[in-house]
Amino acid sequence: MAVVLVGAQWGDEGKGKMTDFLAEKADVVVRYQGGSNAGHTVVVAGKTHKLHLIPSGILAGKISVIGNGVVVDPGQMLREIAGLELAGCDPSLVKLSDIAHVIMPYHHRLDSLEEVGRGDRKIGTTQRGIGPAYMDKAARSGIRVVDLLNPALFREKVAYQLTQVNHLLERVYDSEGFDPDQMADEYLEHAEGLAPHVCDTSVLINDALDEGKKVLFEGAQGTMLDVDHGTYPYVTSSHPTAGGACIGTGVGPTKIRKVIGVAKAYTSRVGDGPMPSELHGDMGELLRERGAEYGTTTGRPRRVGWLDTVILRYSVRVSGLAGLCITKLDTLSGLETIKVATAYRHEGERVAEYPHDLGVFGECEPEYVELPGWSEDITGVRSHSDLPAAAQDYLAAIEEMAGAPVYMISVGPGREQTIEVQGVFE
Repeated sequence: MAVVLVGAQWGDEGKGKMTDFLAEKADVVVRYQGGSNAGHTVVVAGKTHKLHLIPSGILAGKISVIGNGVVVDPGQMLREIAGLELAGCDPSLVKLSDIAHVIMPYHHRLDSLEEVGRGDRKIGTTQRGIGPAYMDKAARSGIRVVDLLNPALFREKVAYQLTQVNHLLERVYDSEGFDPDQMADEYLEHAEGLAPHVCDTSVLINDALDEGKKVLFEGAQGTMLDVDHGTYPYVTSSHPTAGGACIGTGVGPTKIRKVIGVAKAYTSRVGDGPMPSELHGDMGELLRERGAEYGTTTGRPRRVGWLDTVILRYSVRVSGLAGLCITKLDTLSGLETIKVATAYRHEGERVAEYPHDLGVFGECEPEYVELPGWSEDITGVRSHSDLPAAAQDYLAAIEEMAGAPVYMISVGPGREQTIEVQGVFE
């Protein structure tokens, strides 16, 4: 059985924790897009683990696959593997697609230079080389993991790429170029560490599904950062929506049984771009501090706001969500009232659906409903029925406004602080 877990907002929804929780019931966990720009923070037995490339299923001792849709920074991956091994995880469980694309040092440099060059129009990239790596992939000039395992071919490709890249760096950006031999030597050393993990992951995943095993597909970022369906150009360079799971793993859509969206009980985003329900002042700062809203990868403070159900309905539609996982519900404890954006207003007109025109979206004002809050500490609650009545009503309102049932609820960072309302693998 194949289940896809996607972010239903602008990323950072708590997918890592939910993946870790569901991995206990899965046999294989698969990452299908993005790169080391993604950050998943997972707390297990009181210990915090920060992952960027490797699926958080590794913490549950499950086969953890990095699919072909991911762009891979070899050095970052090897550092993560080493750290996980020190934490007691089995590194042999990590599998890497042989046709995943490799992030090269010039991708990092170009990412940074291009972002600086945008000035006031900057996107808010993490400058980890993700965008330029996907650009090379689309331009059919990228370097793949399988190339990295062929030293002669790899050196040839690096030398060819640098004839063009160095020209761009030196003539356009007035930046120093790279030495091809030095770069090839460094990456071929990485290749030795990666080689035991490399395989045809499409075969591995499809074989697991054909054998009746449970496979969990883990998306990075979120729906509103999808390169097609998000707030373009303030997006990532891949497809975090459910359709990306098929392209990024080599698994056909007929094998996907269920898609679940993860959403915070409020809204957050990192980087630039419109966010209608954004809060400023004391309430925004309160939610940011309570929710520890700082990027796992960058440490940047996240922008926070009230829950936006226009965005949730959009996510339900474009990924075909069967249900939702609501995280950080505990962050709202102690608030007298809670606001929820149900629609927008633009030039006097009501806007019920997410507008693709970013100029319009940036001028939208949210229409709110106010719901009663609750004062109780819910971090120790372990069943839906034990939640305060107002918290239950809040969840019911989300279900009605988003058009999807709640499957799971998170009331704290720990694995045990998760309430399962409906079985995801049922």
